Amino acid sequence: MELQQTPKGNRLHIAIFGCRNAGKSSLINALTNQSVALVSDVAGTTTDPVEKAMEILPVGPVMIIDTAGIDDEGALGLLRVERSLAVLRQADLAILVFDASRGVGDKEKELARQFAARKISAFAVANKIDQHRPSEAQLADWKAALDGMDIVAASAVSRENIGEVKLNIIRHAPAGWDERPLVGDLVQGGDTVVLVVPIDLAAPKGRLILPQVQVLRDILDQDAIAVVAKERELAKALADLSSKPKLVITDSQAFLKADADTPPDVLLTSFSILFARQKGELELFVKGAAAIDRLQPGDKVLISEACTHHRVEDDIGTVKIPRWMRNYVGGDLEFEWCAGHAFPKDLSSYKLVLHCGACMINRREMLARLWEISEGGVPVVNYGIAIAHLHGILRRALSPFPDLVQLIDHH
Repeated sequence: MELQQTPKGNRLHIAIFGCRNAGKSSLINALTNQSVALVSDVAGTTTDPVEKAMEILPVGPVMIIDTAGIDDEGALGLLRVERSLAVLRQADLAILVFDASRGVGDKEKELARQFAARKISAFAVANKIDQHRPSEAQLADWKAALDGMDIVAASAVSRENIGEVKLNIIRHAPAGWDERPLVGDLVQGGDTVVLVVPIDLAAPKGRLILPQVQVLRDILDQDAIAVVAKERELAKALADLSSKPKLVITDSQAFLKADADTPPDVLLTSFSILFARQKGELELFVKGAAAIDRLQPGDKVLISEACTHHRVEDDIGTVKIPRWMRNYVGGDLEFEWCAGHAFPKDLSSYKLVLHCGACMINRREMLARLWEISEGGVPVVNYGIAIAHLHGILRRALSPFPDLVQLIDHH
């Protein structure tokens, strides 16, 4: 990711759904003014969800997701439909596209029910009005069939009313979808924040990893002062300051070193914990930390990462955390991993789910995962919370959030 680009996880995710040949891909091309989606008269051209980053003013950066036809057939077709429905986990906003000459059928009605059940903001596009222009009565009937969903009559081919589609994206974008803070509510202008940044082997040469860059930007946006040091230089960096910093933020892998070098009256937390708060529900993760104490040798643990980064020799998710947990439990544990958008349907065999900081996915997908985990009755904990707990410094790591420290004693 280039530094001037908005991170994928911070973009409004707009998912396009509908039957085959409804014109979903054509609509995306019309919205972007580019041929970014493959278009064909052959039904089922789009076989997997396809993402396209773009800007729609005044909404800002968005991620458009094209999906396979919801009416696909056969064994392979059913897999495509399943993958399309999985996109509901990511969608902040859904657009239901249907062919105006065919109208609203059972598949469209079922999608509308899915949107409502998941509380996803949505509207519909009656596409191909260059071939069939619906009457006001037809539009009213379709709206009623879709439980009152707003409908825009448009043509992706002739570009008629594409501006109206964009306006509806603006109107239906959920309020506050990107407003949860990272660190902005913890510091103010003039405060000094020290960032402990080990040089991560997984980061491209010459660059920092995404969470570090985003936190640094948020600090600067608050007119606060950022001091950046590697873990070995933290003690010197603190000693060189004329006054104590408001906050120290560390990579979770350096928690013990940062805890030892940071004065006890200075707030300390980690990048991962900050992202857990922004993208998920920090309280749920803190409660889940207690489940680590209940693990027994032989128990099964799922480690979930939102990205598919290159694994390094001492990788945090596949090497370090499993090693720390085995030492903590005093025996072997059975670990399984999932990465990217893949997520198991059946969680019943797991005693615990460990999730990364989720910097590469949006809040809606993270909340969807947390909902599925909670429905399965499985405790879940974030990397940063888990690492702090395993090292015995969870209270310290939560010092910026005193209300959450109380949860530790109750769980």
